[in-house]
Formats: sequence, C-alpha cells, structure tokens
Amino acid sequence: MSTETPGTHTPASGPAPAEGALRQGLKRRHMRLIALGGVIGAGLFVGSGVVVHATGPAAVVSFLAAGALTVLIMRMLAEMTVARPAQGSFYAHVRETLGLRAGFTVGWLYWYFFVIVVAVEAVAGGRIVQLWLPGVPLWAVSLVLMGLLTATNMVSARSYGEFEYWFSSIKVVAIVVFLFLGALYVLGLWPHAEGGLALLTSHGGFAPAGVGAVLAAVVPCVGFFTGAEIVTIAAAESVEPERAVADAIRSIVLRVVAFYVLSIFLVVAVVPWTSRAIEVSPYAAVLERLAVPAAGTVMNALVLIAVLSCLNSALYTSSRMLFALTGNGDAPRTFTKVSRGGVPRRALLAGTSVGYLSVIAAWISPDVIFSFLINSYGAIALFVYLAIAFAQVRMRRRLEREDPARLTLRMWLFPWLSWLTIAAMTAVIAAMAVLPDSRSQFWLSLVTVAVVLLGYEVRRRTAAAPETAVPGPDVVGAATGER
Repeated sequence: MSTETPGTHTPASGPAPAEGALRQGLKRRHMRLIALGGVIGAGLFVGSGVVVHATGPAAVVSFLAAGALTVLIMRMLAEMTVARPAQGSFYAHVRETLGLRAGFTVGWLYWYFFVIVVAVEAVAGGRIVQLWLPGVPLWAVSLVLMGLLTATNMVSARSYGEFEYWFSSIKVVAIVVFLFLGALYVLGLWPHAEGGLALLTSHGGFAPAGVGAVLAAVVPCVGFFTGAEIVTIAAAESVEPERAVADAIRSIVLRVVAFYVLSIFLVVAVVPWTSRAIEVSPYAAVLERLAVPAAGTVMNALVLIAVLSCLNSALYTSSRMLFALTGNGDAPRTFTKVSRGGVPRRALLAGTSVGYLSVIAAWISPDVIFSFLINSYGAIALFVYLAIAFAQVRMRRRLEREDPARLTLRMWLFPWLSWLTIAAMTAVIAAMAVLPDSRSQFWLSLVTVAVVLLGYEVRRRTAAAPETAVPGPDVVGAATGER
C-alpha cells in the first residue's frame, strides 16, 4: 500500500494539520538556526574573496549596502508573512496582490533557482571531498551527497530542521570564533600581531578601484544574502509561525552586520587585500596569518559544512515551493501528495531529479550545458525580491483599508522606504544587465523568465485558468485579478 495520501493545504497557523497535510514539526530552536544559518553559505567563506580582491578594503561598504537592501526586503516580506500566513510565503502573497501570472512566475522561478542550487552545491561539495578522496570521481561524490540529504528530507520536516540546526550551529560558532580571533589580532593582543588598521589604506587607499567598483560589487554581494527568506517558507511547518518569523526578521540586522560586514572588515584589516590568498579563501588567509594550525583543512571542513547546509535547505525549499504551487493548480496535482510523516516526497524527488540531471551535465558537458544552467539562474533571486517589494506595497495599502489589526509587524517608514527599496533593487538589476561580469547571467536569466511565462500561457489555455485570482485556503483575504 502506498504511504502517500493527497495533501490539503492548511494555514500556516492554527490547529495541527489533518492527515496528509504538511506537519508543524519545526520548533523555535530549528527556526532560529534556520534563520541564522540561512545567510551563511559557501559564498561568504569563498566567494567574498573575489569581491575583496576586485574592490579593496571598501568591499566592506559593498557588503554593508547589499546587507541593508536585504534587510529591507526581508522586513517587507515579514510584514506580509506575519499579517497573512500562507503556504508558499511570498508566492501566495505575489499571487494575491499582483495577479495569477505574477504568482505563477515567481513560484516557478524560485523553484528553478533552488533546484539549480542543489546541483551547484552538490558539485561544490564533491570537489571539497575530492581533496581527501582524490581517486573518487566528482560525479559520484556529488550524487552521494545529494542522495544522503534527500534521504534526510524524506523523513520529516523535523529531520530537515535537525540537520540544519546543527549545520547552522557549526557555521555560527565558526564565525563567532573567527571574529574573536580577528579582533585579538587587530587589537594587538595576538602573539606577534602588528595590530592596528593600517592595511585599510596602505595598498592604494581604502577604495583603490574607485567608487564605481564599490557600487558594482553590490550586485554579487546581494547574491550572497540569498536564503534569508527561507525561514518564511519554513514557517508553514513551525509550531509558532508568526512568532518565529517576527523573531528571525528582527534579528537579521545583527546577523548581516556580524556575519558579513564585521568579518569582511577583519579580513581586510588582517591581510593585505592585494594578497592572492584572499581571492582564493579570505578566511583561510586570515587563519594562516594568525598561524592557526591546519588552517586550510579547517576552512575546507567549514566550507563543506556550509555547502551541505545550503544543499539541505535547497532540497527542502524547492519541495515546499512546488507543493505550494499545486494548491492553486500552478503545478501538477500529483505533487500535492505527502507521506504519512507530512513530507511532499514527490515534490522533493522532482527537485532532486533535476539536481541529478544537472550534476550529470556538469560531468558530461561542464562548459556548455552546466555553464548555461549556472548562468540562467544568476538574476532570478533579484527578480523574486523585486516582486516581493511590489507585493508588499500593494498588500500594505489593502490591509490599511480592510484589516489594519493584522499589521502587527510593519515595514519602516512606509511608503517612502518601500519605494526607495524598489528603486535600489531596480538599480542593482540594471547594473547586473550592463556590468561585464554579470551581463550574461542577467540575459540568460531573462530567457528563464520567458520560458516560465510561456509555461503560464500553456497552463492558462489548457486548464482554462480563471481570470480572477482566487486564493486557496492557505491565503487569508481576497485576491485581485490578473494585471
């Protein structure tokens, strides 16, 4: 007998879900660490070095600007999530406020983004493991890593939460230890440390490449923060969804400042930004400067943990988004089925399958197919964030008219700060379209958008989609028609 039964979408809050629905198995400690670890990926430990090498010490400003923009977007999302808990989080909010086509597009773009992340992280993890097991093929290691974390996610949401709890705990502890050691060095309290902040200006000045380079670096920096919104998707399976989201968003400023801005500040204060070691691995460069034993091995282990954490979250997030899409007929109903443990296993396996195929593509055609996949999702998160911002403006206006009591967590300085955020995000996307390093990602991401829009037209014509957006039971409130 099959262990799967048709799922029914339920509100993100309220009584325990019925048999066949998603289960609220994530506790407050899970949600807290999912939020804390959501912005600490391999990009922080490795990719940030590329930004520092191209920008100089002023990379701190780039990370601060990108972090501020992310904080604003997350605050806007939190306002909607707390006011109207919904399965699929921003997918449901965009669908309700901006119309059917926008909701369909955002939901599928986000799903595509994370199934490609699955492949990217699996390949990255495989390369790290190969440092210790050089005789094992990359594709085999990548598939094993993906298979192990798929099995973990197949058990229950709580199983995902437990793994993410420990992954995130290790990442957070590692960053805290790094900040402590770096501070000792800068203060001159570390053995043989020169101390001081002279390196911030001693190699061509604070911004040796100019203000333009600092602004251009904001584009990749915003990408490093992608993942902060996962906590709002996980809220549907939390025992205290509104409180968990509110707590997570209130703490995001501390996370952004501590994890990224302060750590990058210490990197450029301890090691000359011109050092080749920074471009390869900024944190390893600092540990080597401090003469920490086995610094390279320590950082490889930390990067592997960060990669596995991202892979774990990508599998979870892609499955829940696909599950949410089924509630409004935006995805085949077969993906609505969940296991007795409340896991949408078919939706999970769909994302895993695409990940498997992408890993195989990385082995067979790394310079053509896999390269296309990597570039075709580069700007998608930015498109989704822009849609979230527009949705917040429209939902806020409606809630102020119809149900102001629901606005228990509000966007700061509305509407001016909301519109400023939209303008800033638009500027980032426009910069991505013209900067040489990101231009191909932008235009190939537009190809992905075009494919999804074509998919909507096919869905609308074949399923005779209604002309007005009628939300499922997981969305509180009326919806608007297509615009």
